[in-house]
Amino acid sequence: MINPKKERTLVILKPDAVQRGLTGEIIKRIERTGLKLVGLKAIMAEADQCWAHYNKDEEWFLKKGTMTVENRKTAGMPVTKEAIEYGRDIIGALVKFMTCGPVVPMVWEGNQAVGIVKKLVGATEPLSSDGGTIRGDFTIDSFELANFDERAVRNLIHCSDKPEEAEREIQLWFKEDELLKYRLVAEQILYDVNLDGIKE
Repeated sequence: MINPKKERTLVILKPDAVQRGLTGEIIKRIERTGLKLVGLKAIMAEADQCWAHYNKDEEWFLKKGTMTVENRKTAGMPVTKEAIEYGRDIIGALVKFMTCGPVVPMVWEGNQAVGIVKKLVGATEPLSSDGGTIRGDFTIDSFELANFDERAVRNLIHCSDKPEEAEREIQLWFKEDELLKYRLVAEQILYDVNLDGIKE
């Protein structure tokens, strides 16, 4: 079992966050929780890396594609391809977006890192994200507009859904020697059981 204090999560600031100059603001919001930043870089993502990151199989493509076909029919839009192709197009649009400009992958570490970051980030759709979350405060995109424009939702940031998923994703974006091992002074107040190292 992983020590809860060492749980790690992956965060990727997407091209819209970088282009809008929100990198520092987003880092500040995560940093204020007490999580520790152990990996950070700015890169141009590769398409293969993004397909591996999203990690969807044929069953997922078919399920999502079937929903897309039904939605298109309901909206009176033409259906021009097989359901599975519409499913692949969902990830294809995400890959196109993630490779259109620089991204900033980060690894954060600390107790409940995955859950803490998910709470800060907000729901996948910015329109339905609560105020006070990163997506709720900094972007106005919606599924409806993204579907209308046939593109990915521009929601600023990716964060891992579960600790095991975080570990898989981290390996796609960071080599082990790129992740730092160090101690923050603040960890004493967050984690020291006896709090006996504070007074002089």
